[in-house]
Amino acid sequence: MQNNPRLGMWLMCATAFIFAVQDGISRHLAGEYNVLMIVMIRYWFFAAFVITIAARKEGSIRAAAATKQPVLQGLRGLLLAGEICVMVAGFVVLGLVESHAIFACYPLLVAAFSGPILGEKVGWRRWAAIGIGFIGVLVILRPGFAVFSPYAVIPLTSAVLFAIYGLLTRFAARKDSAATSFFWTGVMGAIAMTCVGVWFWEPMTQPDWIWMGALCITGASGHFLLIKTYEVAEASSVQPFAYLQLVFATMIGIAVFGETLALNVGIGAVIVVGAGLFTLLRSRRVTPQAG
Repeated sequence: MQNNPRLGMWLMCATAFIFAVQDGISRHLAGEYNVLMIVMIRYWFFAAFVITIAARKEGSIRAAAATKQPVLQGLRGLLLAGEICVMVAGFVVLGLVESHAIFACYPLLVAAFSGPILGEKVGWRRWAAIGIGFIGVLVILRPGFAVFSPYAVIPLTSAVLFAIYGLLTRFAARKDSAATSFFWTGVMGAIAMTCVGVWFWEPMTQPDWIWMGALCITGASGHFLLIKTYEVAEASSVQPFAYLQLVFATMIGIAVFGETLALNVGIGAVIVVGAGLFTLLRSRRVTPQAG
């Protein structure tokens, strides 16, 4: 693997932008059609992309699919599919700005869950950062105020699902290659979404089929750039730049969908992102003792 942090930084920035565009397209389509159908079609294209990439890296589809932990890999695929459905639903009812502000807490959830799921030690500094981060989430949600929306639970649920998915991915990596995990992610998600989504099929207009194609292309290109990012730089050095997806999604939400950035959401997002960045830095510097 190369070690080019500067190139990795730019690739992660591009990845974050493409994923934000994907979220904007998802918000548009899911506002017009059933969420399950939109995610199903997106997964068909994603599965084809995943099978191609995984088979190329492992030499064949059979080699890419080979795993000693099929239940774990299957669960990962189902979790990610469910998370995407929940998050896209959040875009529709809550908007891109607030959904992403709340979802930004997922690295804190990863740190909090890493103990019980992976047996990792989390020191007092990271626990303090986790606590501060969730204060930021409360600032965004403003519980007890008349403006509090129960829909805010949707992106929070998505963040929990994505955090568990990320931890199970790390657990699966102890026995399976990244290509195998990638293969199972796409294929299991496509199978699950097809079983559910076909029952909610709706006719789509020609312009929206163009948007659907754009959604599929941005999804595949975003994952391709993410793979390239991790090929040229260490994940820990580029992961902080993934937070730019929150910035880009906020810009799209305001410019395209007429959303607003409330003061409490902005302040809360800054607190959450700051706490998340601290946990990332601590995870890089941590010694065998808890950090």
